Amino acid sequence: MVQKKATKAAAKDKPGKRSKPDGVPSRPAQKPPKATESPRPRGPLPLKPDQGGPGTLGPTGQPTGAPPTAVAQGGAYLTTGQGARLYDSDHSLKAGARGPILLQDHHLREKITHFDHERIPERVVHARGAGAHGVFQGYGTSAKVTKAAFLAKGVETPVFVRFSTVLGSRGSADTVRDTRGFATKFYTGEGTFDLVGNNIPVFFIQDALKFPDVIHAGKPHPDREIPQAQSAHDTFWDFVSLHTEATHHTLWNMSDRAIPRSFRMMEGFGIHTFCLVNAKGATTLVKFHWKPKLGTHSLVWEEAQVTNGMDPDFHRRDLADAIEAGAFPQWELGIQTFPDTPEQTFEGIDLLDPTKIVPEELAPVQPIGLMTLTANPANYFAETEQVAFHPGHLVPGIDVTDDPLLAGRLFSYLDTQISRLGGPNFGQIPINRPHAPVNDMLRDGMHQSAVHTGVAPYRPNSLDAGCPFLAGADTGAFIEAPRALPATRKIREAPASFADHFTQPRLFWLSMTAVEREHIIAAYTFELSKCLDQTVKERVLAVLANIDPQLCEEVATGLGLPVPAATVPLADPDPSPALSQLGRTWPVESRIIGIVADRDSDLRGVRRVRDAVLKAGMVPLVIAPTGGALGPAKNPVAVQRTFTTARSIEFDALLFAGTPQTADDARGGARDAKAGAPEPGSPDPRVLLLLAEAYRHGKAIGGWNDFSRILEAVGIQDDEPGIAFTATAGAALKAITQALAEHRAWSRFPTSV
Repeated sequence: MVQKKATKAAAKDKPGKRSKPDGVPSRPAQKPPKATESPRPRGPLPLKPDQGGPGTLGPTGQPTGAPPTAVAQGGAYLTTGQGARLYDSDHSLKAGARGPILLQDHHLREKITHFDHERIPERVVHARGAGAHGVFQGYGTSAKVTKAAFLAKGVETPVFVRFSTVLGSRGSADTVRDTRGFATKFYTGEGTFDLVGNNIPVFFIQDALKFPDVIHAGKPHPDREIPQAQSAHDTFWDFVSLHTEATHHTLWNMSDRAIPRSFRMMEGFGIHTFCLVNAKGATTLVKFHWKPKLGTHSLVWEEAQVTNGMDPDFHRRDLADAIEAGAFPQWELGIQTFPDTPEQTFEGIDLLDPTKIVPEELAPVQPIGLMTLTANPANYFAETEQVAFHPGHLVPGIDVTDDPLLAGRLFSYLDTQISRLGGPNFGQIPINRPHAPVNDMLRDGMHQSAVHTGVAPYRPNSLDAGCPFLAGADTGAFIEAPRALPATRKIREAPASFADHFTQPRLFWLSMTAVEREHIIAAYTFELSKCLDQTVKERVLAVLANIDPQLCEEVATGLGLPVPAATVPLADPDPSPALSQLGRTWPVESRIIGIVADRDSDLRGVRRVRDAVLKAGMVPLVIAPTGGALGPAKNPVAVQRTFTTARSIEFDALLFAGTPQTADDARGGARDAKAGAPEPGSPDPRVLLLLAEAYRHGKAIGGWNDFSRILEAVGIQDDEPGIAFTATAGAALKAITQALAEHRAWSRFPTSV
């Protein structure tokens, strides 16, 4: 398959082919286009090196052996949808040059009709998404608990992953405060397995019956259709304060986890408890975890706000650029395992409650495989938009449990795919086609593209010689794990263990560092300040009082409201250090280093440090007064960003090759409002803004030459944490690389908790 070849190539030269120093990811054309239209007809260009595509299989999962281009456009000439070549596509067929358009213009009608219908209904939730192809390799470490063949040692399975936000529309911004979807489609030899999760391990609700309610509450208000892609409004907080089971998820959503630095630095969770079945039929309960190899990192709130304005496509661009540059993102898939007891609990935690976690200190995450994303989609609509996930897409060895939220998802996902994708045959869309033979006896329906044979789509039959036959356990059949059901009565209730809504939120709060707690307080204060109804604010404060008195007091102070007393005894759980994003070091591969320079800078040092950044597996972007290049024509330094376009949010660390003077386009602020009115002879004000933002956001900053002058202009001491003023470019890079391993200089953030 395309994905396997890409991965094997990457394995030989990890981390893969990278962009040249003078290039930059996201360039749309494979080579510089000509200024005039080509006079010589030619066929479509091949895929770019960073692109992949769905496997070339037939509608029933049979390999066709065709190259990926076989399902794309072909031929050098523009045609109708039926292949008739066209001589003109700029002018409608009219009765004379100034006459009315004729109804017989079949090309006009086909072109406009297709345009009118080229959008399918967007997802109700998770509409804003980004996808990538890759490969999953099993470690074989899960053999004792599951017979799933794709998890066996060395088995490579093509995958397609879709990351998404929950609340926003397709046109919303990436870096909003929201839960992120993390859905993975495994094209296994035993059928398709979909692991459909989020970047937060718990959910808002315990029962799927309330799923429409929580989404309606989080979506824009129905009268004005605002606010978009955010929870900072009355209806959301009204719902979650009335349904306190949402408290745990809401607290995670107010933490830094809700604004990932990158999809590549985001954890994923299966949320629910699943049941694994081994070769002997024994069952084990598990929770699935995706652990990013780069570590779990977030944006700070101000960065996210600036990013939404400067680059609303920040996350999807970051993912695509990393793959194009050969910095293939990786996650380890891991499982927490629990004995499958009749009670389905572990250490007093109800495993069927989707609002609860099991701390990793109680049940360590055991790695069972590695996923590497190696190729960008060739077409967003055909792949990322049309991919259809479903928690009920299971393979032998993996089964569901009686989680009441999961039960509803098993119905809802299938139902919504039929609505969005035009009928029951959505599985025949190329991106959804299984990589295992399909003989389902399902017939006809809208968009049926398989040409079925035989006369007996039923069984048993004799007219088609009995085909298809039923499989047994010895021939790879999917057999549900048997489970005894208690003698009971029909009832609309939740088990008593679902009633504890505050112990685990308090566990999360106590596990946070001072900086993370400060960010949570700020998030609650911001969100609730956007609410207009005073009762809603007071009700949320009553919920916070049951988590922690200091959290409640700080938020109440910010809102100017009295501090309520707790209504339940405060729990006393042991903190879980695994829940904090701080306190560890991580690889710096694929991090983006901004190198600030102008024509008077030490360009030899710039060249050296740029090459060293590339060699370290990071991405150097030179920031200069104008585009083009710095230095002599024989050995220029290519410029990727300018003082006008660069903001701190795009970079993980900054290097300054001295102190750039004010550029011509900054004088008077006429062309760039960020420049303001610079003082004569002072550093460029946009560079001062860049430095000040990076410092405020705790980013690593280094420089050489007269770098101290720009530090003084901003009021930064050169001996502060994460600041490196050195004699050479190499020393500056070494210092910021060490600081970057902790993601930020966290001690620069002030705290009051």
